Amino acid sequence: MPFLLKTEPNKYSYDDLLRDKETVWDGIANNQALLYLRNMKKGEKLVIYHSNIGKAAIGTAKVVSVDATDPKNPQVRIAPGKRLKNEKPLDQIRAAAVFTDSILFRQFRLSVVPITDEQYDWLVA
Repeated sequence: MPFLLKTEPNKYSYDDLLRDKETVWDGIANNQALLYLRNMKKGEKLVIYHSNIGKAAIGTAKVVSVDATDPKNPQVRIAPGKRLKNEKPLDQIRAAAVFTDSILFRQFRLSVVPITDEQYDWLVA
């Protein structure tokens, strides 16, 4: 299952991920978002979304490893994929039929959001 990960680019941007080549996705406090992190599997596809500043899907990444032994602080290592050729701003995502009834807009404050394969494909197209 693909996921959309939200980050504030002034704290940790997609360019930071490209520079670092790998990072632990942490700093999550919401119980629902933590559950999604704990249940991630190695190799799952990710879309990185810049929130607050930019408000757009920026690039792809993948899950490298998951250590969920501490359920309140799962260690999910991710590596960057590619920057999107065409960033997808929030207004385009909201207007896309593929996102009708998406949890992304029902629970907008979640920083880790599962998305469908169809939604992933739309974001990276």
